[in-house]
Amino acid sequence: MSLRSEEWFNHKTFETRFQHAAAMRACGHDPESYAGKPIIGIFNSWNDLNSCNAPHKELVEFVKKGVLMAGGYPLEMHTITTAADFNKPSDLPYRNLMSMDVEEMIRSLPLDGVVLLCECDKTTPAQLMGAASCDLPTLQLAAGHRATAYFKGKAVNYGTDLWKYMDMYKAGELTDEEMKELEKGISCSFGGCPVMGTASTMKSMSEMLGMMLPGTSDIPATDSRRRIAAEQTGKRIVEMVKEGLVPSKLMTEAAFHNAIKLLTALGGSTNAVLHLTAIAGRLGIRLNLAQYQELAANIPLIVNLQPSGEYGMDDYFHAGGLAGVVYELMPLLDGGCLTALGKPLREVYTKKPESPHIIAPLERPFKSESGIKVLKGNLAPAGAILKLSASSRELWKHRGKAYVFEDYEEMLDELERDDLEVDASTVLILRNCGPAALGMPEWGEIPIPAKLLKEGVDDMVRISDARMSGTSYGTVILHVSPEAAAGGNLAAVQNGDMIEVDVEQGVLRVELTDEQIAERLQALPPFKPRNPRGFLKMFTDHVLQADEGCDLDFLRPASKEDAKFVPPIVGRG
Repeated sequence: MSLRSEEWFNHKTFETRFQHAAAMRACGHDPESYAGKPIIGIFNSWNDLNSCNAPHKELVEFVKKGVLMAGGYPLEMHTITTAADFNKPSDLPYRNLMSMDVEEMIRSLPLDGVVLLCECDKTTPAQLMGAASCDLPTLQLAAGHRATAYFKGKAVNYGTDLWKYMDMYKAGELTDEEMKELEKGISCSFGGCPVMGTASTMKSMSEMLGMMLPGTSDIPATDSRRRIAAEQTGKRIVEMVKEGLVPSKLMTEAAFHNAIKLLTALGGSTNAVLHLTAIAGRLGIRLNLAQYQELAANIPLIVNLQPSGEYGMDDYFHAGGLAGVVYELMPLLDGGCLTALGKPLREVYTKKPESPHIIAPLERPFKSESGIKVLKGNLAPAGAILKLSASSRELWKHRGKAYVFEDYEEMLDELERDDLEVDASTVLILRNCGPAALGMPEWGEIPIPAKLLKEGVDDMVRISDARMSGTSYGTVILHVSPEAAAGGNLAAVQNGDMIEVDVEQGVLRVELTDEQIAERLQALPPFKPRNPRGFLKMFTDHVLQADEGCDLDFLRPASKEDAKFVPPIVGRG
């Protein structure tokens, strides 16, 4: 077995060997303890503002134990994290920064294999992007989803139910005191959102791509099996180093196609479109929006899970979880793709789900229509997306007058006005929130105006160049590309313009001629970047548009050949 770490510890020059051995001793690592063993870097991503990833403060010790038991040597290190609740105005730019952090630490340190500790929305894709760029044996371990809470005698899941109760509060159905009680208990444990939001979606994608051990993506954070999964992950990564099982052998084009099909069956987050596209891009694999629609064409929603259904992640886990979904979906998958065990899907996912009312068979799905619908037209020449399973079918064919919000703060102020000139047929538009403008925050689920909530309106057509939380729902058209700030046609829309939406035909257009759109765009002042310095300036200058995954252009290789890992030159420090 040839170990990459030997370049550091058995270097041809005495002074380099001496320096590295002395530095290891200074950190408490005796050369006799690690000599000749696979060095496993465990990348921890918790901090005191990221409750989703907090379980990793404990779980890392179980990973270390597993590594030691399998004959490896564990080294814990920390990266930045992406705390979705707190990174403002958006955590998406920091996905790319975190991926760079992960990539450069893997590249520059004496590591033979890597365990990535993930959970919160962007930590999982960020780590996969970094790992894809390095192509060393890698496994992810999730922290697990948080517990279901209870409010007024009913189960409440942080995420989807939060938005429901917010609407009830604005409609006058809940008091300030009741909301205070909800605030105290809705997030009642560490872990990710307990619904099929972005965190749960991306963990599922990771397992399907072979980057997480089968059966470990959906274990609750509070379940002791999460600790066992951590130990098993530590053991398995040592075996993967010995086998030479690297991400490029797991995250193949066929595996990404499987992931898109799984995304559809789960009713997963729209954010997965950005993330899968960006991860694949690091490997030189091009995913385009059309593939998300084509691969999902005949796949129904078979999981009855919020926000597209009724249940929470605890119910889903006990019903069979991802293993049960993959079992049901297997006839439509490429069963030869490898899992993290090095065995093909068809040999690993063989257990039928326990509860058909939560995980249904393909022939009796919960909804026949699911997946990501791509909409194009003069309002979104490069495309926009809609999550079918979370939208209202009666709004799939719609024509209404636009009401435009130029920015988020303006929108929040106006939505409370009783004299706001909107009705249930109005198409609400929020722009200047795309990747280059603001880092694409999760503002796309424009709240229903207060006066319409009081009239009983619970959904409207909403359009934005922003993103939406994976825990959200509604007829919300997102990721309009090109974004308004990049000169996209969304910038030309004015209040009162007629907007046409035809979901089944994939149409999104404003009733203006090309000449009218061009005249309006030409009259607009040039876009002024918000951030004059630092990483956010780099992000603004180099970010790709939503249809290309919002990675930075210089991080995405031009081809599979260009995606090859460039090792460091090891010598004296």
